[in-house]
Amino acid sequence: MTEKPTPEDVVLWQKRFASQANNRAWTLAEMPNRSPEEDEEMLQAAHAAMYFWKIVGQPPNHAHAAQLLAHVYALLKLPGPAAQYLRKSLPHFMQRDCAPWELAFAHVVAANVASTEGNAAAYAEHYADAKAVAVQITDPETRETLNATLRVVSAPNL
Repeated sequence: MTEKPTPEDVVLWQKRFASQANNRAWTLAEMPNRSPEEDEEMLQAAHAAMYFWKIVGQPPNHAHAAQLLAHVYALLKLPGPAAQYLRKSLPHFMQRDCAPWELAFAHVVAANVASTEGNAAAYAEHYADAKAVAVQITDPETRETLNATLRVVSAPNL
């Protein structure tokens, strides 16, 4: 029989689970086409990330997890839960000085949610804001990750 893990070990594993679930959900969210099984996995992974970040994370982790859920629900064309999670995440990014990548993702997710809700004005505004902030992102990997998200949240028809 194995020893009982220390509280520190438990926290370490929970952080690993949160990160792994978060990364898996984002990877699936970046795919232009997903099967129904992949949609389900994306949703479950996003909820798992939220669950573990609520246990071991700080407010920024909670905001990022809620943002991921807003994005996932919008991708699944479920405006009610998408808007619910956006309301939990967006104030964190809009009411403080965020890194450009955080603000760009906040706007692209808000655009996605607005699109799902049928709010063309908010969709166009947030999409334009995401593109404007994106030019400030200097890290190529971060920029590519944002671009992958922008590819699944198509530009609004103006």
